[in-house]
Amino acid sequence: MMKTLIIGGARSGKSAWAEQQAAAFAAQSPAHDVVVIATAHAGDEEMAARIAAHQAQRPAGWRTLEAPLALADTLRAADAPQRLLLVDCLTLWLTNVLLADVAPDVDLGTVRRLTPGPTLERERAALLTVLPTLRAQVLLIGNEVGHGIVPMGALNRLFVDENGRLHQAVAACCDQVRFVMAGCALALKG
Repeated sequence: MMKTLIIGGARSGKSAWAEQQAAAFAAQSPAHDVVVIATAHAGDEEMAARIAAHQAQRPAGWRTLEAPLALADTLRAADAPQRLLLVDCLTLWLTNVLLADVAPDVDLGTVRRLTPGPTLERERAALLTVLPTLRAQVLLIGNEVGHGIVPMGALNRLFVDENGRLHQAVAACCDQVRFVMAGCALALKG
């Protein structure tokens, strides 16, 4: 089935565009269902409000699964023909797997160099392995953050680098790539 990577800046309309595609898929047949795979942690009130706003916009019949770390396992478990899996979003998932290997007592402001840890290496490899095997349609949303200056701080630079590498690798596994800006989707692939 079709796999699409949807990238763009924050508040560019990526999620709304993806949800429109998912709704169109669901409307094609009563047998079609949509599963949203959410990667965010509601660590504070502001993030909890963002998550609630996203959930309120979705049709009541769509199921939501949470996958802050084990995205490949969640995709595999939710996979089925006549299903659409909407991953929102790769950016938060990448943040989660990057931070999984950073000791909680590390002062990230003083770290001069960071390298990807084993959680990122394992989970990224698992994601890239499972994507081509899925029978469901898949929409993967990711924030494109590499259009600005090189950020200050080792963690910020590592994140930007790994986000770019992740998007390139996922794009290679996808049939389509769409760049969304101001709610408009531009075809980059497919």
